[in-house]
Amino acid sequence: MTLAATLARARSANDWNLLVDAMPFARFLDLRVAVEREEFVCTLPFDPQLIGNPRLPALHGGATGGFLECAGLLYLGWARGGERWATTIDLQVDYLRSGQPRDTHAGVVVVKQGRRLANLRVEAWQTRRDEPIALAQFHFLLNE
Repeated sequence: MTLAATLARARSANDWNLLVDAMPFARFLDLRVAVEREEFVCTLPFDPQLIGNPRLPALHGGATGGFLECAGLLYLGWARGGERWATTIDLQVDYLRSGQPRDTHAGVVVVKQGRRLANLRVEAWQTRRDEPIALAQFHFLLNE
């Protein structure tokens, strides 16, 4: 099924998690998508397998970075649709504090979007949105 068909099903059912099912890595991470009043929030449910440092314990940086990338791709799928997923061109992740063993949420800010490229900032937080655990900057090629 194409991204456009999946998006149409998600819109008609008001079930944005259908987008997650269309992306294997997002499905592996068991991500959740919620859209309320046109605000897109992606959630990474805590799983003990995501712990990278068991002494703290803290989420693995790769799990956090992968989550942020998936959130950006899912946002673009939700916001603009298209026949295929966008392609990641470049990314930078800033880890601001250790991710605790709890659910993590991500919101997306569109910095600039053109016809072929999008620049997004994705912010991850756990308990308070104004206390992010990581920030990511992405450049995506918008595939039609």
